[in-house]
Amino acid sequence: TYGADATRWYMMTNANPWDNLKFDMKGIDEVRRKFFGTLYNTYSFFALYANVDQFKYAEERIPPTERQEIDRWIISLLNTLIREVDADLSDYEPTRAGRKIQEFVEDHLSNWYVRLCRRRFWKGEYSHDKIAAYQTLYECLEAIAKLMAPTAPFFADWLYRNLNTSSGKEAYISVHLANFPSADESVIDKELEERMDYAQRISSLILSIRKKDKINIRVRQPLQKILLPVLDDSFQQQVEGVKDLILAEVNVKEIEYVTDTSGVIKKRIKPNFKTLGRRLGKHMKAAAGIIAQLGQEDIAAIEANNHFKLSVEGTDYDLSLEDFDISSEDIPGWQVANDGRLTVALDISITPELQAEGVARELVNRIQNLRKSKDFNVTDRIKIHIEAHEATEKALSEFGDYIRQETLAETIEAVDKLAVEESEEVLLFDGVDFRMQLARTV
Repeated sequence: TYGADATRWYMMTNANPWDNLKFDMKGIDEVRRKFFGTLYNTYSFFALYANVDQFKYAEERIPPTERQEIDRWIISLLNTLIREVDADLSDYEPTRAGRKIQEFVEDHLSNWYVRLCRRRFWKGEYSHDKIAAYQTLYECLEAIAKLMAPTAPFFADWLYRNLNTSSGKEAYISVHLANFPSADESVIDKELEERMDYAQRISSLILSIRKKDKINIRVRQPLQKILLPVLDDSFQQQVEGVKDLILAEVNVKEIEYVTDTSGVIKKRIKPNFKTLGRRLGKHMKAAAGIIAQLGQEDIAAIEANNHFKLSVEGTDYDLSLEDFDISSEDIPGWQVANDGRLTVALDISITPELQAEGVARELVNRIQNLRKSKDFNVTDRIKIHIEAHEATEKALSEFGDYIRQETLAETIEAVDKLAVEESEEVLLFDGVDFRMQLARTV
């Protein structure tokens, strides 16, 4: 049902091979979908556009220093992964190695690098930057094939041969004859990795706010501002380096940094009973009372210094940030979220201009879906007829050029009515639907 590789990967990454394992078929299915499915989709994305552009890695390799920062980041992270997986396998720790490979593929390569770079693959000419993106993704996929080969030999060989047969980059007919990758320490940049980690965490917090039941603001709907409390001297500089990536990912216009959050964000603190219960024992109840009385300045100091000295009935305890559960209260018109030290506040007010831009983005999505359903090629130019509707009027008038550019449309024309047999019904939002007609241009 699931294949040997998915079964083996599940068993190897779920528990150490010398430990007992409570076998679960649902676990294999999850591995097949989340890891192998994600990796397969990432390769399919690469192959689709590489075939369109006839990329075969025939060009001279572009040095990482001449690639975009996001390319340098994933290359740095890849080589960190290679170094750690090599060390784990040398220490007979295949479970740790497999989990790191899986995290790299799911969280970093697919859900971050490809997500933020997909425009580079499908838009524009076959430029230096597009070649750099192809080379970067190719190198990642090739290295992953080699790293996963000991545990998933069949899928790894399929992936490696698909890549190498087309490029001829290596002389081996199988991944199992190729050399295991070795880390290039010169391209590992820990500051860059930290910077991108901030970007991922901030984006995750903002997206979690959007998904709240009482908020539920679609990601395609632009918002105006993020408030970001500054953690330390280097934090703002690090975030500035990836600000454009964050804003693009969460669809927000600007970031505002705040150093004094006392009048902006109010935080609550309570003890983390999981870490403190055993340490404090009979002092736990008294300690909880002391912690509950801590003020905003005390909480800020704990977050900044990762340390707090607690005195209970003559006994001193040195506590760290993990010993506390810190949360933030929402501000009127804003929503707040945190993941420990990092806190964000999102302005959730939507102006008419922001709403029109959100509708334009929704229209782009619906048009792209229609293109796929009609089996249009990714390079086909089209013309669009859309039934006039008050919900789309402002979006078409103010963002028509954006819609045409994103969908490869030469014209968009609003008409009173379209024939049912010649058009498709489109649902924009609940209660807002109309008909749309797409056709290739000659």
